[in-house]
Amino acid sequence: MTETRLMHHVGVAAIEWLWTHRDHFRLEPDVDPEVGFLDRFKPIGELALICKVLFREGVAGSQQARMARALLDHTWRDTLDGGRMLVRGQRIEPISPIPFEVYLPFKELGYSQPEVERAAVLNHRLGSWSAFEANPTRRLGLSAFQRRFGLAPRPSEAEALGATWLARTPEPWTVEGHIAYTVTHTVFHLTDWGEHPDRLPPDLAEYLATWLPVWLDDWLDLRRWDLLGELLVVDACLPRPTLDPRAWEGFAAAQQPDGAMPALRTMPEGSPDEVFDLVYHPTLVAAFASVLATSRALSELAHAS
Repeated sequence: MTETRLMHHVGVAAIEWLWTHRDHFRLEPDVDPEVGFLDRFKPIGELALICKVLFREGVAGSQQARMARALLDHTWRDTLDGGRMLVRGQRIEPISPIPFEVYLPFKELGYSQPEVERAAVLNHRLGSWSAFEANPTRRLGLSAFQRRFGLAPRPSEAEALGATWLARTPEPWTVEGHIAYTVTHTVFHLTDWGEHPDRLPPDLAEYLATWLPVWLDDWLDLRRWDLLGELLVVDACLPRPTLDPRAWEGFAAAQQPDGAMPALRTMPEGSPDEVFDLVYHPTLVAAFASVLATSRALSELAHAS
């Protein structure tokens, strides 16, 4: 039970930090579109995904849930201007999937911007959509998002999965940072961000059950907290999660008193915006890992009693 409290506290502190720094979820409307207007949408989409998991799992306290909803309201209303900034982004880069990727979790949580939805349906009909060049894991994610939106995935999720690193279960000692991130996101997409662990193919679940403990040890020793957090999420997606006590204790110890989670070793220095850009992702991952692992731990306790 101590481990469950520790895991839960990581998420509570992370959400509090994200709420305190909500104004740093910002866009740059005046930036030249040729140098990346859509790049600043990524943190907002990730926030919506993680908040959706928090509401779905139902293990957050009332204050944590209120903060998460307030964060979503703030980013939708003030940062995205009620979704109109997504419309603008789609007009700047008509075939970019980013506005669609950011919009979907908001839509699933009750927010609406019809023009973005019309663009998603139109783009899905175009040959350029399926020809859009993306790495195999992101292509799998786009297919999963199409299914969740109500569109027929192009390509199918099974076809997209076959091209990923994890689907081929290669030599586990060849994993390095970039590969590890593709492994984690392949699992996220296959399980709909932990909602359906049973959708993880048995051979992949067995491969991960064998090698994930080794990878957890490696990235704990390297103090690479962002990736360790994502691997802890993968563990919670397995049929029999380990909820590794050593990894969780090390992960929790890296979290700062204010709830921020450094990406690597210790907190970076710089302006508030610069620091936010470096630590918002590991802090979101900390909230994600906390919610999913706490939910799995409580389920195991309920089944054991």
